Amino acid sequence: MQETTRVFIVPGLGSSGPDHWQTYFERTQPDFTRIEQREWDVPDRAEWVARLEDALDGEDLSQVVLVAHSLGCATIAHWAGQYGHRIKGALLVAPSDVETARYAAFPTTGFAPMPLARLPFPSKVVFSQNDDWATPARARHFAEAWGSELVDIGEAGHINTASGYGDWPAGLALLESLL
Repeated sequence: MQETTRVFIVPGLGSSGPDHWQTYFERTQPDFTRIEQREWDVPDRAEWVARLEDALDGEDLSQVVLVAHSLGCATIAHWAGQYGHRIKGALLVAPSDVETARYAAFPTTGFAPMPLARLPFPSKVVFSQNDDWATPARARHFAEAWGSELVDIGEAGHINTASGYGDWPAGLALLESLL
């Protein structure tokens, strides 16, 4: 019997609204599951990491792919560092730099410093040349530290709804290689 890959969506700060590409993925791929957090606007690293661990409890981790955006990328990096689980892979889109002054304006707890340990699973970091949440140099630094394949999609802002990334078939194509 062939195992089926299970895809889990890991949103960032504020979750992903109805027009965000993560929500588009869920609408077009009904077997994708969003990992819900109790508190989207005042994220606590320990709570977000524990929720990710709880959501994957009982799953065949060798068949799990995580799809993160922004603060969700840091959540996965913290989770991997804490638990060391090997999964099938992760698509890490627009990782936000939790060490910047920009985060001081948001009530987040425990995400900094950004974890830089090599991830124990295949991953791709998708970044933009003009993301307000992380410079290209920092995105490259994260990808190199994590052992991730780096995918530069040009000037795409934060690769979110405000940047025009709702219906994002190219993102699904990037995900396909991890499935």
